[in-house]
Amino acid sequence: MSFQPAIVGSGIVGWRMLQRTYDTQFEVFNRGPLLERESAKFLEEVKKVETVEDFVRNRDVMKVALGAFGLGGDINNTYFIKKVLEDGTFDPRSLANRLGDGRYKAFSEFFGFGPGELKTTGLNYKMDEVVSRYREMSFEAAVGQQDNSLRIALYAQRELPKLAETEQSDRAKWFTIMGDPPMRDMIETALNLPKSFAQLDIDAQVPQFQKRLRRLTGASDVAQFATDNKALKRLTDVYLARSQVQAGTAGLSSGSVALSLLQLSQR
Repeated sequence: MSFQPAIVGSGIVGWRMLQRTYDTQFEVFNRGPLLERESAKFLEEVKKVETVEDFVRNRDVMKVALGAFGLGGDINNTYFIKKVLEDGTFDPRSLANRLGDGRYKAFSEFFGFGPGELKTTGLNYKMDEVVSRYREMSFEAAVGQQDNSLRIALYAQRELPKLAETEQSDRAKWFTIMGDPPMRDMIETALNLPKSFAQLDIDAQVPQFQKRLRRLTGASDVAQFATDNKALKRLTDVYLARSQVQAGTAGLSSGSVALSLLQLSQR
């Protein structure tokens, strides 16, 4: 039986405990025999991949590669994944560029099968990166089986600072967040935006995100998450507290969660 992360409590309480025990739990999880076999098999099989056909026909490669980008649910959609990889990302009309979920673009761009791109399956350091990502995502998935809000918080702790450090414009970073379902979920929830907000024109969404983020953290730009740990902590705490309200959290009354939100808003 594989190791299951220990989640004590929910919301901010569960998050604090998970943070304190993360390194130990992640190390134990990574020593699991199934994860070790999947990682080793991927590194062995991916060396044989020369074409997109090779890629999509090899389930051992597909499982780890897709899982590393949070796309494991597409493992049986081989024609779709083949098209995403073959089109690449250079052409604005390519499938990956037309999809609302930016993870497909990142996936296609990483493996480089598209026109004018560099195929990476023969680069050991790049494939080691895939395995590392897969291990992180697998741990987060295991956490998510018990509390999905904690899974999203873990994902954002890793991906949001990376995005913040890129040289993209602030507007482009917001578009990336809008195209990343877990990060969008976290930001929308923390900023108390309704699900219907996503139906607005994307150009109209950015100013609202910026305005509400400024109220919460004191700054409207995504770049703050690269240098200001307090901003990310605040965003995460408010997200978890609001998630509890939405879920009607067991163990905490709606009144106590509302009090937590009030206290957070006054900091």
